[in-house]
Amino acid sequence: MRQVIAIGGGGFGRTQASYLIEKYILDQVEKSTPNICFIPTATGDLDPYVVNFYTVFSKLNCNPSHISFFKRTVDLEAHIADQDIIFVGGGNTKSMLAVWKDWGLDVILKNAYDRGVVMSGVSAGAICWFEQGLTDSWADELKIMPCMNIIPGSCAPHYDEEPERRPATKKLLERKVIESMYGIEGGAALHFIDEIPEYSVRFSNNKNAYLVTLQNDQVNESPYPLRELSS
Repeated sequence: MRQVIAIGGGGFGRTQASYLIEKYILDQVEKSTPNICFIPTATGDLDPYVVNFYTVFSKLNCNPSHISFFKRTVDLEAHIADQDIIFVGGGNTKSMLAVWKDWGLDVILKNAYDRGVVMSGVSAGAICWFEQGLTDSWADELKIMPCMNIIPGSCAPHYDEEPERRPATKKLLERKVIESMYGIEGGAALHFIDEIPEYSVRFSNNKNAYLVTLQNDQVNESPYPLRELSS
């Protein structure tokens, strides 16, 4: 079984209150203490972000580790081969994917996904798995950019958190740049199993994930079946 859990926003990078989405990700592996690797490339391996990861996951039933590209870098293929879960952090998607490609991590991750390693992440770490993603990697405007193409289609994280996300999505649909968009709100994740969107996973009040399309010149947001997490 192949899985991607794409988080629209929130989680340990912002708050360390409940660990709901973190526990959900760990629960997708049938091991008592799965190995989980954090990849914070999109922030330039920002130290406080890495500290937050260990602060949270060291309290949960797992073996946490991380990969750095801006200090000494581990043997990527060997390290990923030992993992059950990958968690990719937010930040600059374009820069992250460029670094990955230069090191060959993109191919290593695709192979790991095919072997059944659970892929997850937030913001840049959510859209990287898709064919395309709506990103703020550029300072002047949101742009759609090609990503890893593990999941067909396009993804917009922070769908409700940043006011320009919905208008940008509508414009792309009107111009027929895309046929549809996965819109994932902060406090929600979209759980794919074998490339099929199965569940909207809610870990904050009234948050959801949608398939966004244009019908009769009107934007239609169709929510996915809900899994609501509670402490």
